[in-house]
Amino acid sequence: MDFVTLSAERYSLRKFSDRGVEQEKLDVILEAGRSAPTAHNLQPQRIFVIQSAEAAEKLEGCIHAHFHPPVHLVVAYDPAEAWKREDDGKNHGEIDAAIAVTQMMLQAADLGLGSTYVGMFDPEKLLAAFPEMAGLIPVAVLPLGYPAEGARPSRLHASRKEMEQLVKYL
Repeated sequence: MDFVTLSAERYSLRKFSDRGVEQEKLDVILEAGRSAPTAHNLQPQRIFVIQSAEAAEKLEGCIHAHFHPPVHLVVAYDPAEAWKREDDGKNHGEIDAAIAVTQMMLQAADLGLGSTYVGMFDPEKLLAAFPEMAGLIPVAVLPLGYPAEGARPSRLHASRKEMEQLVKYL
């Protein structure tokens, strides 16, 4: 699928089937996150694959949006490894992690899978539930899987502001 079609048709999937995600497809999606551009190529993003029932149950207690996919990807960053802008010290780790999430969402859609960006979670609970994330800052939870029968974009999916509202030529 060409990129213009992919970016227009990809939508936030909120109704997942029970079908598992093949490891080959998961590997391709994770590679999209690994190869995402980052400030100064420091690659501070970290991706946690939540697949086991035990891990999924722990995660459910930390997030406020429950879609019950077969896989969740939790994306965080290491603030010590991220680039900081010299002028004001702004840490770009969150931006780098968000770019990785975006690439994984687009790659998933290209493979026939769906996802949605979830920012509604309690970061303190998440870090307490998963000690493997110590020292990291969680950015997003990405539910991932195949669309359930009847799944479709929300009614607001195609609603877009006019180009003139978003873009200014200077």
